[in-house]
Amino acid sequence: MARTPSTMLELGTPAPDFDLPEPASGGRVALADFAGRALLVAFICNHCPFVVHIRDAFNAFARECRERGVAVVAINSNDVASHPDDSPERMAEDARRFSYDFPYLFDAEQSVARAYRAACTPDFYLFDSAGELFYRGQFDGARPGNDVPVTGADLRAAVDALLAGSPPPGAQLPSLGCNIKWRAGNQPDYF
Repeated sequence: MARTPSTMLELGTPAPDFDLPEPASGGRVALADFAGRALLVAFICNHCPFVVHIRDAFNAFARECRERGVAVVAINSNDVASHPDDSPERMAEDARRFSYDFPYLFDAEQSVARAYRAACTPDFYLFDSAGELFYRGQFDGARPGNDVPVTGADLRAAVDALLAGSPPPGAQLPSLGCNIKWRAGNQPDYF
């Protein structure tokens, strides 16, 4: 299992724009839909063992975020030609099966992943209500096989700080997961 760390986009970076299809609903979701709200953007997919390892805890955390006024979206940017388990049809199935309480969007062109400098699944980006990056990094220290409990402690501390009006957490550790499955010739130059 390859372990790729997130690139740690610079704090304060404005949220890159997106307008993507949501396979489960057949609609579209755009960054503009969340104007003036704190927003958590998560790059995930269906098959990655790192995502599967935290999926239930992340899903519960996303519900808590919504209840606290923080919007959540998840984006799958994997190449479905090489990884058919991440196809839009399978995304819709997973969204229903796991009762996702957030839009699960498909980035077929991989342009949104590139704009966010996303590198792995899962990869998390928390933006404040002004649309500036407040936190990027890991959900917590849990990884498949390391026996660390899945708690969401790192991301939870960031959301707590954001909602309390405190500064961003000083220690922000990269997420670690499977690399985004780039289409042939489409891998970005930020690795």
